[in-house]
Amino acid sequence: MVIIDEASMVDLPLMDHLLRAVRSHSHLILIGDVDQLPSVGPGNVLRDLIESRVVPMVVLQHIFRQAGESLIVVNAHRILQGEPLILDNDQAKPDFVFVQRESQEEILATIKELIKDRIPRLFHAEPNRAVQVLSPMNRGLLGTINLNQELQALLNPSGESIESGRWVFRNGDKVMQLRNNYEKGVFNGDLGRIEDLDREGEKLRVNFDGTLVAYDFDELDEIGLAYATSVHKSQGSEYPGVVIPLHNSHYPMLHRSILYTAVTRGKELVVLVGSKKALWMAISNVRVEQRFTGLKERLAQG
Repeated sequence: MVIIDEASMVDLPLMDHLLRAVRSHSHLILIGDVDQLPSVGPGNVLRDLIESRVVPMVVLQHIFRQAGESLIVVNAHRILQGEPLILDNDQAKPDFVFVQRESQEEILATIKELIKDRIPRLFHAEPNRAVQVLSPMNRGLLGTINLNQELQALLNPSGESIESGRWVFRNGDKVMQLRNNYEKGVFNGDLGRIEDLDREGEKLRVNFDGTLVAYDFDELDEIGLAYATSVHKSQGSEYPGVVIPLHNSHYPMLHRSILYTAVTRGKELVVLVGSKKALWMAISNVRVEQRFTGLKERLAQG
């Protein structure tokens, strides 16, 4: 029995390699959410398999997580249906919050306040561990590049550092592995924390869930700051809390699947910070990325 989780992220070449490796008498079970973003690589494998109707399929619709009372789950379903969200900020401990702000500068200032003080108090944890900022885009005032620089200056402003490319890395920084490295045993999207910066030995060491991984200074292009990450990079991950900026300037990426993916990354808390117009743009824009694969037709032909 081979079970593949997060199957929506599997592209066509990877699925080809997988099927060639699985023995003919084995059972293969794919688990995934077709409403999330499609794979980065070519193909639309999970959607094609479902729409071909040649593979037995079960759709899970009953909400079990958090006893079905979580507004995160309720609103995730409402996003898929194109319905207005339920925003009850008056609960004693709300798990889904919308903070209305109009300008990019107001949104940025609010995010910094949330990350620095309000959310860590709620979780009784330090900011780096309590929450992940997810942005639809990399560029702009509310893109991941600027957000990382702003949040680093807020949460980890001083200490031993080294400059590499666009980043300045400091001891204590939250970082992400940007590509698979099988020799080091770290993979694209893994989050860690810098624990040692050795100038003399020209090495930087990152703690990934209790495992220290060393990088030579000429390997630092493999990691990037991760106080904020893109929604695409977050797919397949889960965090205690997420903060999501939404502004009209994000309009190329304001569509239903990206909002749904971002919201479903939050385990205990989701905070949307932005304008109601941008939020409604994301909910109402059903942009299913069209990919010309031919897989569905070939499956249907047998």
